[in-house]
Amino acid sequence: MRKTTRKSGAKAARTHQTAGIDVLAELAALKAMTVPELQEKWQAIFGERAPNASRGNLELRLGYRIQELAHGGLRRETRRTLDALAAEVMSGKLGGMVADPRKPAPGTKLVREWGGEEHMVTVLADGFEWQGRRFKSLSAAVRAITGAHWNGWRFFGLDQTGGAR
Repeated sequence: MRKTTRKSGAKAARTHQTAGIDVLAELAALKAMTVPELQEKWQAIFGERAPNASRGNLELRLGYRIQELAHGGLRRETRRTLDALAAEVMSGKLGGMVADPRKPAPGTKLVREWGGEEHMVTVLADGFEWQGRRFKSLSAAVRAITGAHWNGWRFFGLDQTGGAR
């Protein structure tokens, strides 16, 4: 979850001090800094003590923050999407955001004629069902039908959004 906080005047001023910097020079300088210098830089940019003394973590997060300040951060829509994804993952109930966007709604019947027979695969919330057998993927169900590896979405003529072509 993204924590929304309002920056104090002093903190906002520190933030703006880094705007208009030479990003490449700043990033290169991070590589030459010692861990105490990186922690000092952290204090200057974030206005708080560094969370740890991991050189890799400090360089990575400082580098991201420098670029974010110079070029702008994530768009509001992107932040909302990431927040929704994080909430979904944290809840443990994967669905709308994490689920495959091609997958039709549960209960949908996919029908295809193969080998002179009509085959119907039912879309389940957590997979697919064909002739009473459950499959994790549509391709696995199609493999059971045809005996060969197929892209299940193509086999049933579904496009990238789950709609028929």
